[in-house]
Amino acid sequence: MINSIFHSLNRQKIITATKGGLIILSAYSLMQSDNDLSSKFVQEANFWYLTGINDPDWQVIIDGTRNRCWLVKPNINSSQQVFDGSLSNELASKISGIDNIISQNEAMDMLRNLSRIHSVVHTIGKHPDAKYFDFCLNPAPNKLRKDLERLFGDVRDCRLELSKLRAIKQPEEVSAIKKAIKLTVNAFNEVKLKLPTLKYEYEVEAEFTYCFRKNGAIGYACDPIVASGINACTLHYDSNDSKLRKNSLLLLDICARLNGYPSDISRTYAISQPTERQIAVHDAVDSARQQIIAILRPGLSISDYQRQSDEIMKDSLKKLDLLSSLDSFRKYFPHAISHGLGVDVHDSLGKTNILLPGMVLTVEPGIYIPDEAIGVRIEDDILITDTGHTNLSAGLPTSL
Repeated sequence: MINSIFHSLNRQKIITATKGGLIILSAYSLMQSDNDLSSKFVQEANFWYLTGINDPDWQVIIDGTRNRCWLVKPNINSSQQVFDGSLSNELASKISGIDNIISQNEAMDMLRNLSRIHSVVHTIGKHPDAKYFDFCLNPAPNKLRKDLERLFGDVRDCRLELSKLRAIKQPEEVSAIKKAIKLTVNAFNEVKLKLPTLKYEYEVEAEFTYCFRKNGAIGYACDPIVASGINACTLHYDSNDSKLRKNSLLLLDICARLNGYPSDISRTYAISQPTERQIAVHDAVDSARQQIIAILRPGLSISDYQRQSDEIMKDSLKKLDLLSSLDSFRKYFPHAISHGLGVDVHDSLGKTNILLPGMVLTVEPGIYIPDEAIGVRIEDDILITDTGHTNLSAGLPTSL
């Protein structure tokens, strides 16, 4: 069960990983949505992992030398309190297991004192892939880092240490992921039965939303992809507003979030009767999925996994007469075969060189042929075990 004990133990683990260091992390801040409104809040995963707090602008101070922790509550003015409310000190303590809750002014005085004791402080550094993003990063971690740089001589990034801890899922995390997967599988089964009665992508999305919310999920862990026909060839398509046309395929990439953890499952279904070509492409993707999952085991190097997966995808494309050369397979399969799954939907595996027991990752082969308006992706969530692997989403059929 995900509770204060889980978060307390995670704090002990990061203390050990930083050799008794001083660790200070920030929650995310609210981001603008429309004029004077904020977007729905999503928490920074590392902060949640250490505290369980799912509200904006809190901070945590972990002094490994003295084995003490403090939560720093945000300043909430009367207008914010009326419109948005705030997390009480009592509930914050219950969620996190941290009894010491201080104000921002008290925190600043404490940091000045801590800077005289600790020459090094750990926090979340710049995102290593930020230069590839086409969106703005949440400003809170960067603001905290700059504040710490004014007080401490050595500010170090503990992102890697945290990602290594988070990569190996604890039993309660696996249980939470399984529950999110079970909910998602049930939703897929319900929606597939209703497909003949639905006319637009947004109706399909609405059915998933209803299934998730009525069963206690906060909703989606990331924007749902409901992509019919040519839309499925846009990998992160999320408009979900096109008409469902007969003899086309519908690609569904759905991530529910329940109890802090997501699922991430993709299936591709036929709208009415599929063509022979659509069946052939779907069969090729499904065969590749089975072959690639079969590779997975503890100790398998990431490089070998990538190499074998690439060969399987190349072979699948050759059988469909899509390859003009062995180097062109990325034209039809342009994304990664896997990513980690954890608090973040795209979770880090801690820069590991090999797969380890306790890791959870997706396997998601896909073939996308824009000229034929065909896009097929089939994605399962896999737990690496001591002896091999378990397909956590195997209960959901892959058939068209």
